[in-house]
Amino acid sequence: MSMSFGKIIATARYLPEKIVTNDDLAEWLDTSDEWIQSRTGIKQRHIAEAENTSDMCSQVAKKLVDHTTIDPLSLDFIIVATMSPDYTSPSVACQVQGQIGATQAMAFDVTAACAGFVYALATAENFIRGGMRRGIVIGGEKTSKLLDWHDRSSAVLFGDGAAGVLLEATEEPSIIKQMLRADGKQSQALTAGYHANKNIFHEETETSPALTMDGRGIWNFALNDVTKSLKEFVGEESVDYYLLHQANKRIIEKIARKMSEPLEKFPMNLMNYGNTSAASIPILLDELVETKQLSLNGKQKIVLTGYGGGLAWGNLLIQL
Repeated sequence: MSMSFGKIIATARYLPEKIVTNDDLAEWLDTSDEWIQSRTGIKQRHIAEAENTSDMCSQVAKKLVDHTTIDPLSLDFIIVATMSPDYTSPSVACQVQGQIGATQAMAFDVTAACAGFVYALATAENFIRGGMRRGIVIGGEKTSKLLDWHDRSSAVLFGDGAAGVLLEATEEPSIIKQMLRADGKQSQALTAGYHANKNIFHEETETSPALTMDGRGIWNFALNDVTKSLKEFVGEESVDYYLLHQANKRIIEKIARKMSEPLEKFPMNLMNYGNTSAASIPILLDELVETKQLSLNGKQKIVLTGYGGGLAWGNLLIQL
């Protein structure tokens, strides 16, 4: 029996309607549009109001099903990468499965923060290599509910949104190579959504549910560990585009220089969306497919690189 491989046959995204500009944030934060843009490249972000993470992810799944006219019953799996689920249980993926009627699909979430989509897509590819035929992978985040909106160091950085892909089995490799890494010794460099450690026998008074981040530590991690592994991963491979996690324009520019690659190979959209964590790479991918800068025809080679809380990071080499 010949081995099957996962190929992306469709992409989709969903962004909430509300847009919050840097000037909007300056109404209650000690900041300005110039301060935020000069340090991050971010101009605005989308913020979900009544919608939760599962609502946005379900919209993405519905678009993928509608655009390809597949029967939801033909889906073998739904994987959602998120660090901002509606609940600890049920998973967002199970909620999406129910929303689109994909009753034959197994469903679960992957929690790897900003590396989540890369982790989830690698997992999906391995399922297809194991015999499954079709599935959906989504990165979706409502980071706005994790933030302290009066903390200038984090409130200006993040946004909400969701995007994903439909994978189908093919005879030729499409996701050519994967590298997944983690460094749990630096786990406290980015934390969010802490559940208080308490029960009837123990009461914890110190809690920190809001997102906290060691900005300098993450910066060094991205420019050292992530860049080193990316160089190792790419080797002598000729790459058309690098789709990096959209966290900070200056980080992407520095990685491009360290890779000795032109900045044109590193498309960016973070100016419009901010850091959408696990959703950032698939949102960018769908935009590039929509504008025909990328096409799902098997001719272009791209690298997806996610990195963030965990600390976790990963690379995928894909021939679209």
